[in-house]
Amino acid sequence: MSAQANGTGPKKIKALLLEGVSKTGVKLLEEAGFEVEYHLKALPTDTLKQKIKDAHIVGIRSKTLLTADVLKEAANLRVIGCFCIGTNQVDLKYAAANGIAVFNSPFSNSRSVAELVIAEVIALARGVADLNTQLHKGVWTKGRIPGYEIKGKQLGIVGYGHIGSQLSVLADSMGMTVRYYDILQIMPLGIAQPVSSLQELMSTSDFVTLHVPETPQTKNMISAEELSWMKKGAYFINASRGTVVDLDALAAALKSGHIAGAAVDVYPVEPFTNGKNFDSILRGCPNTILTPHIGGSTEEAQTAIGGEVGSALVRFIKTGSTLGAVNFPEVELKKAPKSSTGGRTVRITNVHQNVPGVLRQINRLLSEYNIEKQICESKEAIGYLIADISLDGDVNTDALAKSIEDMKENISTRVF
Repeated sequence: MSAQANGTGPKKIKALLLEGVSKTGVKLLEEAGFEVEYHLKALPTDTLKQKIKDAHIVGIRSKTLLTADVLKEAANLRVIGCFCIGTNQVDLKYAAANGIAVFNSPFSNSRSVAELVIAEVIALARGVADLNTQLHKGVWTKGRIPGYEIKGKQLGIVGYGHIGSQLSVLADSMGMTVRYYDILQIMPLGIAQPVSSLQELMSTSDFVTLHVPETPQTKNMISAEELSWMKKGAYFINASRGTVVDLDALAAALKSGHIAGAAVDVYPVEPFTNGKNFDSILRGCPNTILTPHIGGSTEEAQTAIGGEVGSALVRFIKTGSTLGAVNFPEVELKKAPKSSTGGRTVRITNVHQNVPGVLRQINRLLSEYNIEKQICESKEAIGYLIADISLDGDVNTDALAKSIEDMKENISTRVF
């Protein structure tokens, strides 16, 4: 990769933003002096491969797949911004191995998802899905479907992270009993209480809601066996990841009447574009609310995500900061205000293979300069270094960068 990487130097930073990411993020990148190309939708793969060739920054949401096959076309790419929670649409290992940092926004839409789940809890308890369908068909069915208050009912939360914990506060305020299960020991909020096993949670709750990440361990974590643990007449909600539930088993449980209703916002395979292209075995199931992955799709959440991810992208390009990166060591170094020797100060960032002896090589190359500040961290297969050095006279920074790039362990180097 090119050594020079600032938004103010001779090489203009180009940002490719897709899927109508928040204008808050667009504004931040434009104000930083970057050249922004903006698209409201995801691009076809062939078009994406062409567009990504010149981009230093790529911003996406959940539909664009940045596979190794796509990323190998991105000769200048330095950073990817996922304007959403998930990053499974990006080949994180390939990105890291090629010096491309990836940022996301894991917390900004927590409130939006939690509010949707509360709305679904109430709608399921009152049978709103089926009643709405009947009225649209012209059929008046008052009194035929029983309804329940949620006060006093138990909400079982699987995954007590940022969304799960916010949900517990909302449910608590509405008079529900809140229990949760998590593989980590997490301090409860309000009167929520942890349980010791998933089976205990599912067998005692009136409503079960999932808030877990997509990992090999969570794939199909809810199957026929787990659903059989639920109380007859209980309700099931999934607003986490589509791969964590066996939908065939869920449909069977709904049709048999063992589960009284479900709300699903995420699916194992989701349409690439809007239109009449969605199919699921859950279509037509009784008292079942299906929504098109809208958990975090509120104006407030998208504005917050745009600010968080946009700021991270600008910081990375301008300062090298990787705080919040999902595939890089998290490193930040406050820039030295001025050279202690009276010369100019430049910053060097270097991504390298995490093997013995690399730092010694870099420090040997920098030894003829005064190092004002330096930090180096590693994560799995890569290491990341930031150093501020003082330069006297007309030192050729391109030559300095080239000397570091010539190391066989080098992945990418920037001087700015």
